[in-house]
Amino acid sequence: MQHEIYIIDDTTQLLEQLREMFKDEKDFHFLSTPSDNVEVVLKNIPTMIIIDDDNTALTAVEICKKIRTNEDNSITPILITSSNVDHDYRMEILKLSVQYYIVKPINNDYFYFTIKNMIDFVTTNRRVSPLTGLPGNVQIQAEIKKRILSKEEFAVVYFDLDNFKAYNDVYGFSNGDEIIKFTAKTIVKHIHEIPEGDNFVGHIGGDDFVAVITKYDYDKLCRDIINDFDKSIIDYYTEEDVERGFVEVANRRGIIEQFPIVSISIGVVEIQEGRFTTALEIGEVSAQVKHKAKQSLGSTYVVNHRKF
Repeated sequence: MQHEIYIIDDTTQLLEQLREMFKDEKDFHFLSTPSDNVEVVLKNIPTMIIIDDDNTALTAVEICKKIRTNEDNSITPILITSSNVDHDYRMEILKLSVQYYIVKPINNDYFYFTIKNMIDFVTTNRRVSPLTGLPGNVQIQAEIKKRILSKEEFAVVYFDLDNFKAYNDVYGFSNGDEIIKFTAKTIVKHIHEIPEGDNFVGHIGGDDFVAVITKYDYDKLCRDIINDFDKSIIDYYTEEDVERGFVEVANRRGIIEQFPIVSISIGVVEIQEGRFTTALEIGEVSAQVKHKAKQSLGSTYVVNHRKF
C-alpha cells in the first residue's frame, strides 16, 4: 500500500533527506509544501504529516491547529522536528494530539524507524477487520473523497454476498468467516492484477466490500471475479448440498426454506469529473446499482455508466 507523507517545510532540505533515507522503501512517497499552503496537505489526506518547525513561517502550533480542526485529518499522525527544547512549548504542541516531537539534531536511524513504526501502527489500527486485514470505513471514505477532490476519473465497485445468512445458519460462523476471507482474497487478487493505477480494496464489514479503481474495463473485471468466485465457492459446501444446489433453513415460523449456493453481487459506479461532490452521493447511487444486481439469480453485476 502506498504511503503518502507530506512534509510542511519552507525549504526542501528535509524532503531531500527523507527521500535519501527511504530510497529503498518503494511504498513511501514523500512530498513537501510550504507552511502557507497547508490546504494542499489537508486536501490530499496523507498517511502522515511531518512539520519542520525551524523552517516554517507559521509556528508548529498554528499548523497543528489547522490540521486538527480539519475533519478528514483529525486523526492523521503528526511528527514535529524542532531545535526548540522549551518544555512548555513542547507540551503545548503535544496537547494538540501530536504523536512525536523530535529535538534536533536528529539521529538518522532513530528518525527512520520512528517514521516507519508510526506508519506500521497507523496501518494496523485502521484495519477494522482482523479477519481480512483490509482497511475499513475511515480509509474507504478518505480514499473516495481524495479522488473526488483530485478530479480523477475512477470507479467505486461494491460487492456483497447473496444467501450468506442461510449459509451461516447451516454451516456456522467459523465456516462463514472462511467464505469472507475467500471473498476478500478473490477481490484483492483481481483488483491488484489491474495493470495501471493506484487501486484500493476495503472491507465495509460483514459480507460487504468495496474497491476504488482507476479507469478500466469494468465488465471484464466483474466477469473475472464472478468466474473465480463461482468456481471456488462450492468448496465450502458438502457434496450433497452442491449436488442439490441449495441448503435448507427453517424460518422463524418453523417452515423449511431453500436457499441457493452463495453468490456475489457487484455494483459499479463510474465517476467522471463533476458527477459527484461527496462520497455520500456515490453511496446513494451504489445502493440502487447493487439492488438492481441482486434482483438477478446467481452471481451478477451491474455497471452504472450514467454521467449526470
